[in-house]
Amino acid sequence: MEIWLIYASLAAVFAALTTVLAKIGINNVNSHLATAIRTGVVVVFAWIMVIVTGSAGGIGYISDETWLFLVLSGLATGASWLCFFHALKLGEVSKVVPIDKSSTILTMILAFIILGEPVGLIMAIGMVLMAIGTWLMLELKKPSKQEAGRAGGWLVYALLAAVFASLVAIFGRIGVAEMDANLWTALRTMVVLPLAWLMVFKTGNQKTTKQIDGKSWTFLILSGVATGASWLFFYHALQNGPASHVVPIDKLSILLTMIFARLFLGERFSRQSLAGLTLLTIGTLMPVIF
Repeated sequence: MEIWLIYASLAAVFAALTTVLAKIGINNVNSHLATAIRTGVVVVFAWIMVIVTGSAGGIGYISDETWLFLVLSGLATGASWLCFFHALKLGEVSKVVPIDKSSTILTMILAFIILGEPVGLIMAIGMVLMAIGTWLMLELKKPSKQEAGRAGGWLVYALLAAVFASLVAIFGRIGVAEMDANLWTALRTMVVLPLAWLMVFKTGNQKTTKQIDGKSWTFLILSGVATGASWLFFYHALQNGPASHVVPIDKLSILLTMIFARLFLGERFSRQSLAGLTLLTIGTLMPVIF
């Protein structure tokens, strides 16, 4: 088995844990504040990995081009996180995650346009199945007047999260090629951290930090650790495999996320939603298997 496939699979497992742990942790916490706290945890986790692997010395050898894509990747990550966790705050995991994971389709298109990675018939069919599956899982219904703003809100933020997530993968593929994945993750997170806290202070939510209970702190910290692990495996996978294959495997976290949402959050899924999940999973796997 290819090493990148193992790394991408592990990234998917930890990504699924990230979403469910975060959903539990942000129930009573502002989404911007929760994002900033989680980012701080990821920074600590990432730098511990840099120290353990002894890769800190590579900072002096980073080219200007790599720094550029590192900063761009960090900014895109911060924007994606802020949008994603705000969407989670407003909507159900089983609705938000399919939209966020649709970034796979856009990533594959951008990988073809920007990176020159081929898009064959099988990959094209897979993209169509992913799009149909995502649509079925949404089960969009006309909201009541009281729910209209809330319903539209999570959808817009989830779509923005998907767009920025696709840019993260492309910038990461370009920049991570010539540097250690652990160091890339640590430096990239350092770009995200001030952006996350800037949003907290801009909205005045730093005042609510003292109101966070023990349970929320626990799950936010665990979510941060899971995020750090997912990132490390994801960028190790990008170093060894094509973005058009690594990203779909990583995005299979949606399958695990749905399972975890059922087991730990009690969310229920209709036959239409399950059919959509099946098509989405098949579409995601097609470019990798065939």
